[in-house]
Order: sequence, then C-alpha cells, then structure tokens
Amino acid sequence: MANVARGNWNSRFGFILAAAGSAIGLGNIWRFPYTAGEYGGGAFVLLYLIFVIVIGVPVLLSELAIGRHTQQSPVSAFKKLVPNSKWWIVGFLGVLAGFGILSFYAVIAGLTVGYAYLAMKGTFSGEIDAAKSAEIFGQITGNPVWMIGLLALFMLLTILVVRRGISGGIEKTARLLMPVLLAFLVLLVVRALTLPGAGEGLAFMFSPDFSKLTLDGVVSALGQALFSLSIGMGAMITYGSYLPKDENIPVSTVSVAMFDTGIALLGGLIIFPTLFTAGADPAAGPGLIFVVMASIFNTLPLGNLVAVGFYVLLSIAALTSTISLLEVIVAYFVDERGWSREKSTWTVGLTCFALGVPSALALGANTFLSSEFHVFGQSDFLSVVDLVCGTYFLTIGAALICLFVGWKWGTAAALEAIEGGGHRLPLAPIWKVLVSFICPLAVASLLVYAIANGGGVW
Repeated sequence: MANVARGNWNSRFGFILAAAGSAIGLGNIWRFPYTAGEYGGGAFVLLYLIFVIVIGVPVLLSELAIGRHTQQSPVSAFKKLVPNSKWWIVGFLGVLAGFGILSFYAVIAGLTVGYAYLAMKGTFSGEIDAAKSAEIFGQITGNPVWMIGLLALFMLLTILVVRRGISGGIEKTARLLMPVLLAFLVLLVVRALTLPGAGEGLAFMFSPDFSKLTLDGVVSALGQALFSLSIGMGAMITYGSYLPKDENIPVSTVSVAMFDTGIALLGGLIIFPTLFTAGADPAAGPGLIFVVMASIFNTLPLGNLVAVGFYVLLSIAALTSTISLLEVIVAYFVDERGWSREKSTWTVGLTCFALGVPSALALGANTFLSSEFHVFGQSDFLSVVDLVCGTYFLTIGAALICLFVGWKWGTAAALEAIEGGGHRLPLAPIWKVLVSFICPLAVASLLVYAIANGGGVW
C-alpha cells in the first residue's frame, strides 16, 4: 500500500525521460561547454566521456538499485537496508544538498527565463558588443525585483509539477518537455553546423590537444561527469524508488547516461560553431551563456530566432532538473514525516524560495551578499551555497554511496538487487571492482582536491 500512496512510473520510457531530465540541465548546456572551452576542448571532452563510463555509470547504477530495491527515498532507504546504523545520514546529506542546490539553481534557471523574454522582445537583434551585453546582464542581476520575481516564477512552475505526483506530474511533464527540448536542440545544432565557423568549432571540440589539459581540467572533467548525472544528491535513489520490481536497471542506467551525455555533446555542437563563427573566445568561462552568446546572436542569420530558441531550451532543461531536486526533498517528508504530497511540496518549495532570495540578490553588484560576503574563500552568498552543497555535499555523498555499496551493503547483495527483476548485469565483475575501488578513490580524490583548492575547480 505504501507504494500506491507514493506513486510509480507508468512506463520505462516515462522514467527514462524523467531521469534523463533530472540529469539534463544547465550542467549540460551551460556548464559543460564553458568548462570544455576553458580546458582545451577535445581533450576535456574525451576525458569527460571516459569518466561518465568508468565512474558515472557504476555510481548511477548503484543509486538506482538502492532506490528500486527499497522503494524508499534516500533517508528511509538507508534505514531499511541497515537498520539501527548511522548510514541514514548519507541520505539526509542528499536532502540537505537538494535544499541548497535548488535554492541557487532556481536563481540561474530564472535568469534563463528572463533572457528568453528579452530575446522574444528582440533585445539581442540589434548591435550588441561584449560591453553592452555585460551591461544588460548587470541591469538584470542588479534589479532585486526582477531577480526575486524570476526566482519566484521558476519555483512556482517547479512546485506545480511536483505537487501533481509521479505519473501525473513529473512523468507527464517529462513526456511533454523532453521532446520539445530535443526538437530545439536539433534545430539549433543544424543551424550551428551550417555556420561558416562550424569546422573550427568541431575541430576544437573533437580534436584532443592534451597539452592544454591541466590537472584542474582533469578534476573538472570528473566533477562535470558527477554533477551532470545528478549523482550524490539522492535524486536517482528517489527516482529509482518509483520503479517497479521487474524493471531492467542496467538498461535504464545506460539509457539515462547516454541521453544525458548526448545532450551535453549537442550543447557543445551549438555553442562552439557559433563562437568560432563570431570570433569569440571559447574559454570565456561562466559568462559564456549570458554575456558572450548574447552579444553574438545579432551577427547570425535569423539570430533573434536562434536566441529565443536557445534560451527557451535552457529554461526547459533547467526545469526538468529543479523538478527532481524538489522531489528528493518532498519524498523525504512524505516517507519520513508522513506529510501529504500537497503539504510537503508547498512547504518545501516556499522554503527553497526563501533560501534562494539571498542568492538572487548576490548576483547584483555592490550588495552585502555579493561584494562583502567572504566565507570559505568565496566572495558572494550564491558561491558559498554552491561550494558547500554543490561541491562538498555532492562529492561526500557520492563517495559514501560507493563505500556503502562496495563494502557495507556489499556488491553481492547489490548485484542481487540489480538483477532482481530477472535482468542480468553485463560485465558484473568489472562493475564490482569499479564501485568498490576505482569510484570511491576517484570521488575522494575529487573532494580532497576541491578542499585543497578552495572548491573553485569545478
């Protein structure tokens, strides 16, 4: 009866779309291209793909197995697997990470909606140089009414989806939005590949130059693989808990990873040809999407339509991620506290909105939360929350999940849970070695490196 109350996915396809939507977000279309640009393009892309296969897929498989086997959200799942232990703290860490990440992620997501609105108004169709583009960005982020309003709008959209449940809300929305996202992606990729600089962009993205790949780049590629797949925050344990017992976990895992990685590559196929056509710097950093790209749409044929499609695409990708972040926290209160979904969704959503307000104000210049907020070596409130929740909590959570599956629960029991639906796991011995040794060492190394470098690497 608990399962009926919690809800289930109606189909494997619906689950894959929803789980892929959770993984697909600003990390794919914003973070991946600018990080690849900073670390030399092709070499970074190759390393990222290797890390997705060797680290990301084994951990993703483990999280889905925990969720499907227990049919519980992260905290309840660990309590069920190892009663009377402290391992439930790993699940609670994911809930805390969800709170923090959603609070600042919704701020950036709100900006994508704001830019989509500006594009529809034709703001980027006129002559805009880098200075003018930076000025537009500053005007938006420096306007507290705009920033808080965009945050509120995005949180409201997220709440309205999650409150409708798994099949009626999250799955139905994924079935609608994911095809739209793919359609926008394909159209923009086709447009980008017909630009004069497409050849240079493709060469930059797919021709490895390892002389440009620093140790920071290696760490960033690993961090990108984990962040992109929503690993370590409990999202995949939660989504896995709504799977039926006969679901083919290995196929679902590979499908989600391929979907997510494919979207990241398509994002690069849009951005790099466009940058090289305009003569822009692919290593522009985090401002790539909101400052650099906004300044070059007017140089492209049908540039304003491209701008509209691009920012609508970002908004859709962001929404599919905020939905999963909110669901992790909602599931905790439903499973652990016995709250109704309605009460849980609105309470958590409004709390995350309140937590997001300081991050929204932090992007504006000359405020206490931006110019004078120095904690953990970070210079603004949003960066502090990103560091604590988006870097430390995620990497600690991912490392502990690897240790739990490899050494506490045990790979034999975990494999039995994975294959419990009657579907064999190909290369099972390799998965056991990876999740027991390689994955925890890699993630722990990422954490140590992040701490040693103030968390600013990825």
